[in-house]
Amino acid sequence: MSAQEKVHNRKVGIIGMARSGLAAAKLVLQSGGMPFVSDNGSREALATSLAQLEELGIAYECGGHTDRLLESDFCILSPGVPQTIPMVQKIKEKGIPIFSEIELASWFCRGKILAVTGSNGKTTTTTLAGEMLKEGGIPVEVCGNIGYPFSDAAPKVPENGFAVVEASSFQLELIESFKPHIAMILNLTPDHLDRYLDFEDYKAAKYRIADNMSVTDHLILNAGDPETDISKIKTDATLDYFAAHRPLPAGVFKRGESLVGSVGGKEFKIIDIAGIRIPGPHNLQNSAAAALAAILAGVSPEKIAAVLEKFPGVEHRLEDVGTVAGIKFINDSKATNVDSVCYALLSMKTPVVLIAGGRDKGGAYDPLIEKGRGKIKEIILIGEAREKIFRALGKTFAVEFAESMEAAVQKAFTAASPGDTVLLSPACSSFDMFDNYEHRGKTFKEIVARMRSSERPRDTRMQGVD
Repeated sequence: MSAQEKVHNRKVGIIGMARSGLAAAKLVLQSGGMPFVSDNGSREALATSLAQLEELGIAYECGGHTDRLLESDFCILSPGVPQTIPMVQKIKEKGIPIFSEIELASWFCRGKILAVTGSNGKTTTTTLAGEMLKEGGIPVEVCGNIGYPFSDAAPKVPENGFAVVEASSFQLELIESFKPHIAMILNLTPDHLDRYLDFEDYKAAKYRIADNMSVTDHLILNAGDPETDISKIKTDATLDYFAAHRPLPAGVFKRGESLVGSVGGKEFKIIDIAGIRIPGPHNLQNSAAAALAAILAGVSPEKIAAVLEKFPGVEHRLEDVGTVAGIKFINDSKATNVDSVCYALLSMKTPVVLIAGGRDKGGAYDPLIEKGRGKIKEIILIGEAREKIFRALGKTFAVEFAESMEAAVQKAFTAASPGDTVLLSPACSSFDMFDNYEHRGKTFKEIVARMRSSERPRDTRMQGVD
């Protein structure tokens, strides 16, 4: 059955009115389907989304989910909506199929799919792989959990092109036929334990990326990740490996001070590690994974090296946003779990005043003690998780609480000295105080920009902000 046949004249319930939900609704409408979008948010909070739906003539409801969803031929569940809510249970009980937005979008993608998942590094690796394919002359749409929904991108991908899709565990939970030609599982660390039964349940969602892959497809795995269990991955795909710390018989790996590839029985140098623009051991892993994917897609080592030499990194991930009075400010708002903060600390070469906190995701904060000892000068905590983080770290580090991002930045500035770094790396989701991690990072950047524009001597800094 073609994609159009799956959707044309079908009633499609879409649960969630954020970016992916809106994109799914538009794709269903364009394909001759009848979308109905439901969200439990208030009309005021959803004003922008409602305006778009009204302009397109798409039916919707807000303020709660009603039984109108039970009239659907199938439903699309937005990634931010858990399957445990009562309405989803009612839909399942009635036997109505439920899919994720990336499943819907994959029906309309004429080109191949390169999908990236893992606990950390997804956005950087997805963006980097997309740049490498573009450099190699391959038509590309970089999309998915990166902020540009696959449903918006899928119809634009030509037959000779690739959709490079960042796929979260939430999106992978409800795939059925989603089939990447190349897929990556970058690493696995405890995350989203507020949504999953346990770490193994979370990992099982990630492994679903390979469910539909065949022997002509390639699943890329991290040879240095202790948590990736091949025996739990059910796939017919060819397995390929990358490593950032040691040589491998095949794949992309570190040999000496070079990033090296060995594919199809031929070994070749890709680039001197010193020539890779984005710093840090985690970014060497991301670079190796993206390089291997690009090689498997047909991009030359020379083109890959050219991208690695100039790629500056992604917004909200170890983003240098300026210096005030000799103090550097780094926006790492995308670090929404502890392991990601550990990677950020490994990249810091100066004493750090850390701004952390937000909505707790169920993990432990203790690993920050080892990685932060000798680096963290003080921690400024914000958000709902601050008491829990304080209990874990307060005996090891100096800690202050702040009621807002503005107050946190000012407290961090006061605690820092010239030559230090103020690092926003929250280890938590953003939804207690912000719309998303982008909103949190943008707020941080705006505060720093105001400080830079009115920079003054340290003894006249703003006082009494809380």
